[in-house]
Order: sequence, then C-alpha cells, then structure tokens
Amino acid sequence: MARPRKKRPPTASEQLEALLGYPWPFPGRPPKHDLSTWTVTDDWPEHIPVTEAEVDVFEAWFGDLFDELFGPCR
Repeated sequence: MARPRKKRPPTASEQLEALLGYPWPFPGRPPKHDLSTWTVTDDWPEHIPVTEAEVDVFEAWFGDLFDELFGPCR
C-alpha cells in the first residue's frame, strides 16, 4: 500500500502569484527608470556628529581607498 504524499508548501513565486493575481517574476523586461522625474532632497543638518569610534571603523575598512582618493595622512 502506497503512503500518501505530503503536500509541499507553495514556493515564494507561487505565493506572490496567488497574492497578486499574475505570475512572478513579471514577464518581459523591467521598465527603465526615467531619471528626469527623480527629485533629490537634502534634509540633513549642516553638521552631523560623528564619534571617534565611527571614524576608526571607517579608517579600518576604507583607509586604503581614502589614501588613494585623498592622499596619505600627514
């Protein structure tokens, strides 16, 4: 006597298709972004506080890149 098969859970794509009502991934090429409609907003404050520990992390990970871009520390 054969054992009944366990029903597998739906894949993420199958779940999206059931939710959206159309297949995922979407057929065809993705739309190109029209950069002329983008708006860039700078709402940062004039001065941003940075701790010494944060500077140390950036220097540890990006020190070589900073030296290449801005020259070595004096």
